[in-house]
Amino acid sequence: MLLRHDRGMLAVLIALDIAFHGGRGAAVSAADIAERLCLARRGMEPLLQALARAGVLESLRGPRGGYRLGRSPRDIRLGDILAAAHEEPDPPDEFGGDLAGAVVIPLWSEMEAIVGARFASLTLHDLLRRATESGLRRPVSEAISFAI
Repeated sequence: MLLRHDRGMLAVLIALDIAFHGGRGAAVSAADIAERLCLARRGMEPLLQALARAGVLESLRGPRGGYRLGRSPRDIRLGDILAAAHEEPDPPDEFGGDLAGAVVIPLWSEMEAIVGARFASLTLHDLLRRATESGLRRPVSEAISFAI
């Protein structure tokens, strides 16, 4: 997990973008996500599909289709997102020697367990709160009506 952070970080960013801009109710298009994140849509599709297969996102078809959260932000742990992003197993360790086997590989496993526990304790709701605390404002999804 530690050495392959780019795919996991992108998956967290995509899920957070959907939570921030659409939440549980509104669909967010892949094109809009790609534009906001300055990414190619084609490169994001495998991650979007993996997140949908894992139940983190729901895929909606049709002219107003896109993606929305599969569960409440409080119920989506960052560990769930990372697990979906890294569906394929890590390649086996290619290191040999006494130092690698006795010190470095066990240390790496220990550090990954610590990082994994932290990701398991954080939710998308926690990240949405951090976004609000940093001054970001979520877009209003529906027009405010003052009619009585």
